[in-house]
Amino acid sequence: MNQLARFKRIAFVASDTPEAASALKRLSETYGNAEAKDCDVIVALGGDGLMLQTLHKFMTAGKPIYGMHRGTVGFLMNDFHEDDLAARLDAAATTIIHPLVMRATDSHGKNFESHAINEVSIFRQSYQATRLRILIDGKPRLEELAADGALVSTPAGSTAYNLSAQGPIIPINAPLLALTPISPFRPRRWRGALLPDRAQVSIEVLDPKKRPAAAVADHDEVRDVSRVEIHMNHDISMQMLFDPGHSLDERILREQFGY
Repeated sequence: MNQLARFKRIAFVASDTPEAASALKRLSETYGNAEAKDCDVIVALGGDGLMLQTLHKFMTAGKPIYGMHRGTVGFLMNDFHEDDLAARLDAAATTIIHPLVMRATDSHGKNFESHAINEVSIFRQSYQATRLRILIDGKPRLEELAADGALVSTPAGSTAYNLSAQGPIIPINAPLLALTPISPFRPRRWRGALLPDRAQVSIEVLDPKKRPAAAVADHDEVRDVSRVEIHMNHDISMQMLFDPGHSLDERILREQFGY
């Protein structure tokens, strides 16, 4: 194995697909497979789901993470090639991302806290639309939103569920959050807002007994919520590595032009 100028010890993680498992075996034999606690870089083999899991697992470890696509959706991944991995890692550009913090209170007054890489979403739990009140930095901005729900997205997550909900695509380095309604009924013309990434977003569930709602931070769900508070945690910085010319900011820019 060639010695890396930046990364000498690689830890591999992989999804449970046959393609990822096979790649893990071959790459481990070629480059070794260090323990995550001792490594210089983590290489994730799979799709975007595995990348999100890896980012969550190593959120505070300070380890750079380089993904290679061996799954279904690979927006957050680099192309898969077994050769010259050492050189690719050495040449990779770093993108820094910060997670959202979700603090949810349920109808019994119990508090929950989770982190999200992509978005925090509030969904209706029943056939009836949920009714939400939205405050920004403690100031009411929308007294009532009748909708299937609403979400707050990071730039990294703006091309995921946020985009499917007709939210804006945000350049990865922009200091912004997207606040996007999900199937809004009233007000009909409200399409959401772009917020500073230092904003404190509070969403209150109106009439939670009749119109219950759940809050989800990526994959962590809290049901029967009465209030959800969301902000970006700038104290946590995660390093994602991308091949030159294929960085996350380049991919997000391309997405805005439809290719």
